[in-house]
Amino acid sequence: MALLDGKVAIITGATSGIGRRTAEIFVAQGAKVVVTGRRAELGKALEAELGSDQCLFLRGDMAEEADVKAMIDACLAKWGRIDCLFNNAGGPAPTGGIDTIPVAGFDAAMANLVRSVMLGMKHAAPVMMRQKSGSIINNGSVAASRTGLSSSMIYSAAKAAVVHLTRCVAMQLGEHHVRVNAISPGGIATGILAKALGLPVEQAEQTTDMMKANFVKNQPIPRAGLTDDIANAALWLASDLSTFVNGHDLVVDGGQIGGRLYSPHQEALKATRQALGIDQ
Repeated sequence: MALLDGKVAIITGATSGIGRRTAEIFVAQGAKVVVTGRRAELGKALEAELGSDQCLFLRGDMAEEADVKAMIDACLAKWGRIDCLFNNAGGPAPTGGIDTIPVAGFDAAMANLVRSVMLGMKHAAPVMMRQKSGSIINNGSVAASRTGLSSSMIYSAAKAAVVHLTRCVAMQLGEHHVRVNAISPGGIATGILAKALGLPVEQAEQTTDMMKANFVKNQPIPRAGLTDDIANAALWLASDLSTFVNGHDLVVDGGQIGGRLYSPHQEALKATRQALGIDQ
């Protein structure tokens, strides 16, 4: 039996990267999915790939309440329930120091990264509370826990808000048998960094192989994170294998935020011993 047989899931930001891969894995595991994004051509292609009996694409901006409500209504009209919501939609935020952040860019990033999550939970929660079941998964980041792990301090602050909002809502909805958790990815080989640094979207999404090479040494496990790593974490949280997990931030980073990397630390100690004239 597949892990998501009979379940209905909504995945936002599903036209590329983590969202798209999550949709593919969820359907392979038996779920029916509603997927959203702002690029209609890519969304329709995903719907065709997965099959319209298993996948419905809706174009929408998850920072807009009307679009979020339409997404929830469409899911209920087609499949009658919502078992999982993966608030994955997001994007880059302004880079640079605090003295250079444009107010409009700050406001847009907070809407895209935080308001979208709030709205998804706001409109999914009543449905799940009536059902007395459901799993909400919010996409956080290791940048929520450590500074210097994002190209943007605003992105880091927004993701910290997402992770803490997750915990707050988990305390409310848990009383109704609805679980709310976050996944915090480490360095995942997608186009988001290239987008943040200014590369056009289409070009940015062709940089996956470059990012795989760049992220190899960021964590103890010597490879970049992959979209499958996050999609499989979402699969576990969406499934009945995690029914006692609530208010948790599941960090999927190969150990990146665990502390100082072992081998560079040992090399630094060796150099210090040599400087002090201490025999090995």
